[in-house]
Amino acid sequence: MARAAVPGRLSWRVAHLAGRREETATAATLVLDVPDWPGHLPGQHVDVRLTAPDGYRAERAYSLAGPADAGRIDLTVQRVPDGEVSPYLLDVFAVGDPVEIRGPVGGWFVWRPADAPPLLLVAGGSGIVPLMAMVRAHRAAGSRAPVRLIYSVRTPADVIYGAELRDAADAGLEVGYVYTRAVPDGWPDPPHRTTAADLDAHGWPADREPACYVCGPTGFVEAAADLLVDAGHPTERIRTERFGPTG
Repeated sequence: MARAAVPGRLSWRVAHLAGRREETATAATLVLDVPDWPGHLPGQHVDVRLTAPDGYRAERAYSLAGPADAGRIDLTVQRVPDGEVSPYLLDVFAVGDPVEIRGPVGGWFVWRPADAPPLLLVAGGSGIVPLMAMVRAHRAAGSRAPVRLIYSVRTPADVIYGAELRDAADAGLEVGYVYTRAVPDGWPDPPHRTTAADLDAHGWPADREPACYVCGPTGFVEAAADLLVDAGHPTERIRTERFGPTG
């Protein structure tokens, strides 16, 4: 998931591409070797900087897709039409190539494995990336906090981490899908945007006092957060992260 990079006091470091996993026709997970990586929390992100031969630089921020693994981090990148950074990362960036990164960044939209309340994750499109980091960290830590995920996506082909989400659901993760453009064969609901009925069917009721994390495009995040408030969830228990076109 890409966001506008925010300058900070963290220093830049060089990472190298170790591998990649195709997620959808327009998204892939990049595995980066970062030998001196300090670690991070699920929900944080990194700034990525590219420098052209003429000195021109472009920066974007990408959510970390999972816990650090022996000096390796995962970034899931979705193509932005006419973008400056994502086409390079998806089409040109090759195993062994260097890239500058800065991070980890962010301290608000994070989940800590020691947190005990039920966890409600609401994702729109590539907003699944930092929420999947929470799912993976939850599993790795053996957390007993119950988790429910509501994932709004255009079509079944656009589901990022589809196989892993199916495996996680078999292991106890409760996942509710909302398709906005096309549905799988035999799906009981027509395409639609996330509604209060979807939250009722797949989320936690407010009296369970879940920690709510919402991530996706700005319009989706605002609508989902409003639905949560209308359902009785206090604003202090709702954390949001939003993104938009970066050009």
